[in-house]
Amino acid sequence: MKSKPAFFSSLFLWVACWFILASCGTSKEVIYFQDMKPGESEIVLSEAKNITIRPEDKISILVNSRDPQLTDLFNLPIMSRQLGQSLRNGAASTGSSQGVSAYTVDASGEIDFPVLGKIYVAGMKREEIAKYIKEALIRENLVKDPVVTVEFANLCVSVLGEVNNPGRFSIDRDRLTILDALSMAGDLTIYGNRYKVLVLRQEGDVQRVYGIDLTSGEHIYTSPAYYLQQNDVVYVEPNSVKARQSTVNGNNVRSTSFWISLASLLTSIAILVFN
Repeated sequence: MKSKPAFFSSLFLWVACWFILASCGTSKEVIYFQDMKPGESEIVLSEAKNITIRPEDKISILVNSRDPQLTDLFNLPIMSRQLGQSLRNGAASTGSSQGVSAYTVDASGEIDFPVLGKIYVAGMKREEIAKYIKEALIRENLVKDPVVTVEFANLCVSVLGEVNNPGRFSIDRDRLTILDALSMAGDLTIYGNRYKVLVLRQEGDVQRVYGIDLTSGEHIYTSPAYYLQQNDVVYVEPNSVKARQSTVNGNNVRSTSFWISLASLLTSIAILVFN
């Protein structure tokens, strides 16, 4: 029979080995782009997909020229709105901000633009709408040198799940990627499943779900969901560690508390046996 010191040494060595084995592989679960090497990896990106306008979207359209009085006819009024701010020293403060009113795209995909009337904009990009309005103003001899600017007003994506800052985020560019959205949400937490990030997208009457593996650069850049669209929902699933923590006391064969409890139990048994 082993002596007490030899037994305890074997016991703690066994427990330590299990801790090491249990921790192995976890680093691979949090590293992005594992299949990419600097200077060696080349991936053909998926087809770039710009944001296109849909019914119920809102866009702001601003027309400028050398004659401001002339272009004012084509611009919606600038509205002042109150912005609530966080409480400071127990007192609430408010400020005002100004913004151009937005056009809401109706169910038919049209907006009602001053003088020009109904314009079909569904499926068009920002620059396409600006170009169309500019050419129409010149063609109708309404403005000789118009500069037309089109901006998104209410377009956004939602990021949920295991990220540091979940929420809805405005789209401020023509191309928004899954990496952009995750960056705006403060990146994944340590408990986020890098192997399976879901993108939920409504396409007509169909709700599609895409899965993206963040550990693979090739999978990220070639995914049809690499470029996001308005109203997309990005969901980061919890990994196995977080899932175990949600069980009762987290006590299963791979949790830290389980091994601590097991080591304590074995130590107690050993003391009883050898005493």
